Amino acid sequence: MIQWNFIGDIIDILIVSYVIYRLLMLIRGTRAIQLLQGIFVLIFVWVISSFLQLSTVRWMIQNLASVGLLAVIIIFQPELRKALEQLGRGGVLFKRPKRFQPKVVTKITTEISKAAAHLSKRQIGALIVIERDTGLSDYIETGITLEARVSSELLKNIFLPNTPLHDGAVIIRDEQIMAAGCYLPLSENPFISKELGTRHRAGIGLSEISDAIIIIVSEETGTISIVSQGKIERGFTEEQLNHRLQQDLNRTTKQSRWHAFLLRKRKEGAVDE
Repeated sequence: MIQWNFIGDIIDILIVSYVIYRLLMLIRGTRAIQLLQGIFVLIFVWVISSFLQLSTVRWMIQNLASVGLLAVIIIFQPELRKALEQLGRGGVLFKRPKRFQPKVVTKITTEISKAAAHLSKRQIGALIVIERDTGLSDYIETGITLEARVSSELLKNIFLPNTPLHDGAVIIRDEQIMAAGCYLPLSENPFISKELGTRHRAGIGLSEISDAIIIIVSEETGTISIVSQGKIERGFTEEQLNHRLQQDLNRTTKQSRWHAFLLRKRKEGAVDE
């Protein structure tokens, strides 16, 4: 019994430690870091006031603490929403990528890479979103519905300057361009480089609240970038972009094919339940 309690305590500590680690990774680079530091300062002042018998200071901090939980919920509302959304899709504790078919991956990555390279050479801005686990219907509804097959020609025409749809984002679901001219949430991360404009900030903003892969072509420099999980990587060529997109999406496909194989074998009785 004592040994089991010891093992249970270790498991308990490991789980809590991992959850705390994931939460810290979730708020890293956001306003929540500064707010969290402010809370630690208040706790430190309370400890010092208790030690030095500063009754007035201690009374003020204790009264603030009485409404602290409500204040934390209000202040950290964006971060809490983000955490719950990621938990809902399995993104806080475990990742559960979307299942893409190999032919679909090859098709869309090739077409997107061709279009991005064409737009890059002409310094035409573009914002292309590939939906994964997190549903993007709310953002699709802000644009013009297309529901057309992905093609480099269509993407080039959408982002031509002075056309009705060139300002917003294109959202791709499976093999279809669901909508164009979509509005995306802007990131509030204060550490984003000032060199990056609204298009990049919108791409980063969406990646902070979803698992989408975003491709951005800079209108000023023609630089091709990929944004995922709040991080931006810049300076891709057509070949590099195609390889990277296939790598990210095919990683999911291989896992899905393995799960499908196991399920098929179980049905045939070749794998024990």
